[in-house]
Amino acid sequence: MTLLSYASIILRKSAALRYPFNCQGCANIVRNVTSGSVTTKTIHDVNTNVVKDVILFKYENPKFYKYMNLFAVVQYMFWSYLGIFAFSSLRDAPVDKSKIDDDTPWFRRINLGENKYRNTLGTLCVLIGFGSIAMIWMYTLKSVRYLILNKGGKHVTFVTYTPFGKNRIMKVPLEFVCCKESRVNARVQLPLKVKNTWMHYMLDVRGEFKNPLLFDSTAGLARKW
Repeated sequence: MTLLSYASIILRKSAALRYPFNCQGCANIVRNVTSGSVTTKTIHDVNTNVVKDVILFKYENPKFYKYMNLFAVVQYMFWSYLGIFAFSSLRDAPVDKSKIDDDTPWFRRINLGENKYRNTLGTLCVLIGFGSIAMIWMYTLKSVRYLILNKGGKHVTFVTYTPFGKNRIMKVPLEFVCCKESRVNARVQLPLKVKNTWMHYMLDVRGEFKNPLLFDSTAGLARKW
C-alpha cells in the first residue's frame, strides 16, 4: 500500500470522527441499535408500503377524558344556572346615595338589578359555561387514541376520543398530514396538522409509539402545502 493510500485512509477516519452526525436520520440509527447486531436503518430505508394496517401510536386513558368531560358538564350546568338566575331574579333596587360613605363596601354601592349589570352578569355566566364545555370537548375530539397506517401506506386513520366515550374515526391521505415538531423533542403533546381541518390533532407523549421508525417515515414528517 502506497503512502498516498495511507494518507487517504487517515483523512477519511478523521473526518468520520469529527463529523459523526453529518447525515439526516442518524438519531434514528442510534435509537434502533439492537442487542446482538447493529442496525444502520434510517427513515429512507423503511418500506412504508405495509401489507396490513399498522398501529403507529397508541394512548389508552379513557378514564381521564371521562372525568374531564363530566367536570365540563357540571361547570356548564353551574354557570348556566347562574346566568339564568341573573336574568330572572336580580331585582332593580336603586342605591340610596345619601347612605353611602367611605366605609360602605363596593358591592353595596352598585345596583346589580340595573339592566346593564344584570344583562352583563347573565351573559358573562352563560359564556363562561359554554366556553368551558366547548374547550374541553374540542380538546377531547383532537386527542388521538390510535394513529394507524393503513394497508399500502398511502392513508392514515386517526382514532380520537369523544365526549361520550365512543371513538371518532377519520381516514386521510398521508400527504395531508404534517408533523409540527420532532417526536424526540416533544415534551407534553406532539401536534399533527391535517390539511383542511381546524386546529391540530394532539399525540400525548405519555402514549406509546408502537413503530417509531415507521412513524418518523410517514406521519412524523414535516410537509409543506
